[in-house]
Amino acid sequence: MTATPSTWDYDHYDPAEERLRESLCTLGNGYFATRGALPECAADDVHYPGTYVAGCYNRLTSTVAGREVENEDMVNLPNWLPLRFRLAGGDWLTPDTAEVLDHRQTVHLDSGVLERRTHFGIGDGRVLVVRQLRLVHMADPHLAALRTEFTVDAGAVDLEVESALDGGVTNSGVPRYRDLDGRHLTHVHTGVTDDSGVWLRCRTRTSDIRIGLAARTTAGAPVAPAREHLRVTQRVTLRARPGRTATVDKVVALHTSRDPAISDPLQAAVDRVTDAPGFDDLLRTHRTAWGQLWRRAELDVPGEAGSILRLHLFHVLQTLSPHTADLDVGVPARGLHGEAYRGHVFWDELFVLPYLNLHFPEVSRALLHYRHRRLERARAAARATGRRGALYPWQSGSDGREETQQLHLNPHSGRWLPDHSHLQHHVGSAIAYNVWQYCEASGDAEFLHTKGAEMLLQIARFWADSATWDARLGRHRIRGVVGPDEYHEAYPGADRPGLDDNAYTNVTAAWVLARALEVLRDLPEPRRRELVERTALDDTELEQWESVSRTLHVPFHQGVVSQFEGYGDLAELDWAGYRERYGDIRRLDRVLEAEGDSPNNYQASKQADVLMLGYLFSPDELRSLFDRLGYRLDEETWQRTVDYYLARTSHGSTLSGLVHGWILARARRAEAWAYCLEALKGDVADLQGGTTGEGIHLGAMAGTLDLVQRGLTGLETRSGALWLNPVPLPELSSYGFSVRYQGHWGVRFRLEHGRLEIAVPDSGPLPIDVRLPDREVRLEPGDTCRLALPD
Repeated sequence: MTATPSTWDYDHYDPAEERLRESLCTLGNGYFATRGALPECAADDVHYPGTYVAGCYNRLTSTVAGREVENEDMVNLPNWLPLRFRLAGGDWLTPDTAEVLDHRQTVHLDSGVLERRTHFGIGDGRVLVVRQLRLVHMADPHLAALRTEFTVDAGAVDLEVESALDGGVTNSGVPRYRDLDGRHLTHVHTGVTDDSGVWLRCRTRTSDIRIGLAARTTAGAPVAPAREHLRVTQRVTLRARPGRTATVDKVVALHTSRDPAISDPLQAAVDRVTDAPGFDDLLRTHRTAWGQLWRRAELDVPGEAGSILRLHLFHVLQTLSPHTADLDVGVPARGLHGEAYRGHVFWDELFVLPYLNLHFPEVSRALLHYRHRRLERARAAARATGRRGALYPWQSGSDGREETQQLHLNPHSGRWLPDHSHLQHHVGSAIAYNVWQYCEASGDAEFLHTKGAEMLLQIARFWADSATWDARLGRHRIRGVVGPDEYHEAYPGADRPGLDDNAYTNVTAAWVLARALEVLRDLPEPRRRELVERTALDDTELEQWESVSRTLHVPFHQGVVSQFEGYGDLAELDWAGYRERYGDIRRLDRVLEAEGDSPNNYQASKQADVLMLGYLFSPDELRSLFDRLGYRLDEETWQRTVDYYLARTSHGSTLSGLVHGWILARARRAEAWAYCLEALKGDVADLQGGTTGEGIHLGAMAGTLDLVQRGLTGLETRSGALWLNPVPLPELSSYGFSVRYQGHWGVRFRLEHGRLEIAVPDSGPLPIDVRLPDREVRLEPGDTCRLALPD
């Protein structure tokens, strides 16, 4: 594999690496995406073509370990890719069945095009060169296209080419889910249009989403359509001669019944593909759309890090593009790139929206609308636990109910185990944090005063109602939860899951309560009256919020912040021994369970938990939060806390390296780059051991972008100003990027070896206040300032 800022290139065929490449070569446009599988290859143990529409879910019941388990999945839709070829009368050619002399697959990041070139040996010393260009259109989100060019080096040959739409697909891309029912599609019908185009329609089995696909194949020769069981094909025979290229173009349209402004998805797809221009025009408008996206997300980072960051940005934009603003969807943790996590929405938006806020705020707003539309479901979930307010689910899908599976499979032991991660109630704090950050960055007072305030209020109400008074401690406590570190779900030997006073949960809950009170104070009086009346909010409840926000218990032990009450009493793990025996122990939980043990017994964390506080809040803000709670968190205590958990974390999540790199950039700079590098390479090197082939880790990808945007610059959008406190790393001390801030499009930042340059475009409505630790600067539209940074 070789990479540049504009290309991502694989230069040989390796079946063992194919799933990883398919994920990293996925093309999408925010509405739908298709994995980078070879069009002539069907789904098997090597290849997995998959196409996913954002927000298209279906629910099925399976029998697992003697229990009926219901799961909702993002659906693998009918495969539009198939295009296979052979010498007339011969076998179909694939890299697995034919002689491959050379193979190269290149993602062109600037233009959003996947190029493939393969040299097949076809006997008698002859070579057939197959070149393909693929796009999922960024301007028209319902179109995709595939151009295939055939060239022979000697002797004319007849080639039979078959293009197809395949409705016989299932969800089977994740091996550990294969005991579950993956047959999501039903009522598959196919047909032929008047101009020899073809179509396929079907629907999902329980959610009853109707899907329409239509395809047009052109080849400079007669194309013959045919209907088969669950498939419809178009075949053509081409005469390939040396020195002349035979070309087949396939254009496809995709619609579902969830789309606005249509009545019948099949008719919409047929009409769209009929009206679609040819491949060259589609490529031109597609490139234009991508060029506009790259300008809005300008990022100039040198070296290997820059190449990886460009790939990360490419995949973020393919999952969450401006087209997303028109959809009712959340942030799928694994993108639209595969079926891991069943396409569910977790807290990963916490790592994604801070980047989008400063480039595509309309997308952030749409993603927050997804949460607001499910506010009533979250309130119902809170009522089911006997509490007021809103309890958002740890895993969300179509309608906002809790989608966390009841069982999960440990591939080390082969056992199905109970899953208690639904107790990660801190997802509500992540949503509140994103509401606040979006409004600070965009200046969207209308959203803050309406939907944002409603969510903040109900999340705060849940936390206040979850807190119980402990007279012995003289503090409020939150019991029975699970923190970001998913290794700990219960106390050793406990007969029920849940932990008490998780520090991250309690501190973020206090932050939510304080922000909700602030918003209520600052609301325009008529709007405040409306909200108070609608929610039956009274002064007594507000006094309780104020009290809880100042008295939540934060446990300490050995001079460090405890991950939860009793964490310091757990046994120490023999880290060196386990690394010697198993090598990679990122998924230490699976290793221990296979031994009949449990991480609940040890001071061992999967990922950053307490340290997440340093990721969300600047050092000053974190100290202020602890001060409000009546605790002192000086620099020495925080440094001890960082050191303590660094020694006890296995980094079993791609988010862990990101958070630790972010923290260490300020706490222990010399060690930060190793963790930053792990975050950068998490997917491209598949550090989690095969998981990237099941879908990229969107939160980690967006988080690395935010690391260079906010983490190393100390950039905050707070109190109507841009706050900066740069900590450039030696390995990343010179780079540039632009942001969109409160009506200013393209505010440029450039870090250059101890200097910071800020340029405000000559188009914004108002000046920008910039605040650094030692000075304040006001920049008018059109201004540029250059600031020397302290060492």
